[in-house]
Amino acid sequence: MGTHGVPARYGGFETLADFLCQYLADEFDITVYCNAHKYPDQPAEYHGAKLKYIKIEANGFKGIFYDLITYVMALPKSDIILYLSPVGSGFMTPLKFFTRTKVLVNHGGLNEWEREKLTWFQQRWAKFNHMVAARYADVNIVDNELYRGSLKDNFDADSIVIRYGGDHANKIAADNAALACKYPFVKERYAVSVVRAQLDNNIHLLLEAFENFNRFKLVVVSNWEVSSYGRDLKKRYSNRDNMILLDAIYAKDELDFVRGNGYLYIHSHSRCGTAPSLVEAMSLGQAIISFDVATNRETTEGNAFFFTDAASLERLLRDLGDEEIAANRAEMKRIARSKYRWEVISRQYRELI
Repeated sequence: MGTHGVPARYGGFETLADFLCQYLADEFDITVYCNAHKYPDQPAEYHGAKLKYIKIEANGFKGIFYDLITYVMALPKSDIILYLSPVGSGFMTPLKFFTRTKVLVNHGGLNEWEREKLTWFQQRWAKFNHMVAARYADVNIVDNELYRGSLKDNFDADSIVIRYGGDHANKIAADNAALACKYPFVKERYAVSVVRAQLDNNIHLLLEAFENFNRFKLVVVSNWEVSSYGRDLKKRYSNRDNMILLDAIYAKDELDFVRGNGYLYIHSHSRCGTAPSLVEAMSLGQAIISFDVATNRETTEGNAFFFTDAASLERLLRDLGDEEIAANRAEMKRIARSKYRWEVISRQYRELI
């Protein structure tokens, strides 16, 4: 519970739920609670897991009621509840004491209450919910070691690290005729980034770095219209010859095609744990240039190329050679194979249950 549901169409937690169904439904009787607004067809099952639909939006203010209703529905019927992301409704975790249900809480990978996009009240509400969930969960799960330390420091709560998978991203050859016709730039050298349009994802730094850089193009895939930040950037930079600003791509084969055929991948998130977009790019065998924060260093084992501002990113782009890029591709692929595979992650959840 706690997501829009499966099959995954929205984000990282949905993808986690999707692959747990694929790998564990043969061994466990799984029910997934789904946002009915996202699934108009409403199939009864997915890979053997039962699907229950709730006619309330799963995010924003309504998401509090969505989580509360699904939690109350699940408690008397479940041996174990896996609650994904307690940022809005972690306050309800102690209701488990009315039953014998074991509650596992996945907090994700960052201090949600520190996000700049949140108001003062939203930051404190997020921290309160994570605090209650951390204290009353039977098991706390995080997706990187840094957040494990944060839960301990902030709430004196122990947790275990289970990471996020990326091997569902598949390389599609650039000579795919249908996709190459739609995205003809793949025949050239380009940098690529897949990123949500919010301030702490630093899209502005990518675009500023390419203002005077013309050795190859920048392709950015984003949900530009979701925020004034995104809309303003798209308006300002959409007519540049060396920049291609694409709207969000939800067809997986198209997204894999675009991000898998780039010369390198730029990860600009400053507030994330094991960022799904980063480990997916690593799994595709992309060389990684990453914004320099501790979580991104942890995810890449410190082996990506790092930047802190537009100027340092531009210097990297000018200085990196083909041999360095090729070596980094191999290293990122090695790390992804060892740490970010869904088979391994599902096994860790199986052992935990």
